[in-house]
Parts: sequence; structure tokens; C-alpha cells
Amino acid sequence: MHASLPEADTLIARLADAIAPTLTADTLIVGIHTGGAWVAGRLHALLHCTTPLGTLDISFYRDDFSRIGLHPQVKPSNLPFDLEERAILLVDDVLHSGRTVRAAMNELFDYGRPASIRLAVLVDRGGHELPIRPDFAGLTLAVPSHQNINLSRLDDGHLTLSLA
Repeated sequence: MHASLPEADTLIARLADAIAPTLTADTLIVGIHTGGAWVAGRLHALLHCTTPLGTLDISFYRDDFSRIGLHPQVKPSNLPFDLEERAILLVDDVLHSGRTVRAAMNELFDYGRPASIRLAVLVDRGGHELPIRPDFAGLTLAVPSHQNINLSRLDDGHLTLSLA
């Protein structure tokens, strides 16, 4: 279908440009493991954020946990701040069904009640099953249901997108 996808760093820069005018000094950036955490780290640096970066592992919050089991590499969530009444920018790599984002929001609310949550994704690939849409997307692309978009991090730290 698509011979090649744009460079991940190009899409991250596009996201940063779109987010920058809306970012406040106390906005908290939280990335969803694993790809979303990589993208959030890059955005955090590009946006010169002074608040700590947070990460979520939503493995135990997924609604398909009983069907697919536990991911073999569960990582702890790291939210080194109080979420209460704070603006959150939730970051993921690829938005598909919306179930990962729903799980992330459930986990965030277990830590407190944010004032707002906005969603930034590297790629919105369509196929949403829940009423969840990104506020910011580096790329919107219709991808057939039998294909996946994967974000990988090479040994040198370079991020690459692939269609499988």
C-alpha cells in the first residue's frame, strides 16, 4: 500500500510544532510504554519542558488482558508529580482501536484527577473502536486492518516506522 513511511523524527518535529502554541509551563507530558514513551521523551526535549516526564505501562489496565495475557516486559509506571488539577499531554506512537489510550486514561485517574487530558500520537492509522481521537497527530493514514504500523528504536536511538 504505502512504499515508505515518513521519518519518525520528521513526524515528531511536526507534532512539537503543533503542540508548542498550546503548551503551558505546567503541562505534564506522559508517554505510554513503549513507543509512546520514546516519542514523549523526544517531545519533552524539543518543547524544552521543565516539568518531569512521566511514563505509563498500561499492561494491567487493558480490557483484553484476560485474552492476551501479560506482556512479557511489564515496566513500572513513573509519574513523578501530582496529577491533581494538572493539564496532561498523553503521548502514544500509533492510535488504532483506542483501547490503549482508554487504558492509559483509566490508570491516570487512579493517580488523581487531571484538569484535562489531550492526546498526541505519532500516527493515527484509523480503525477506531472507541470514541477516542487525537488532539495532535504527526500523520493520519488509513491502514488496512490486516496491517500494522510499528515504531522501533535502533541501537543508536534512531526511531523508525515500518508497515507490516
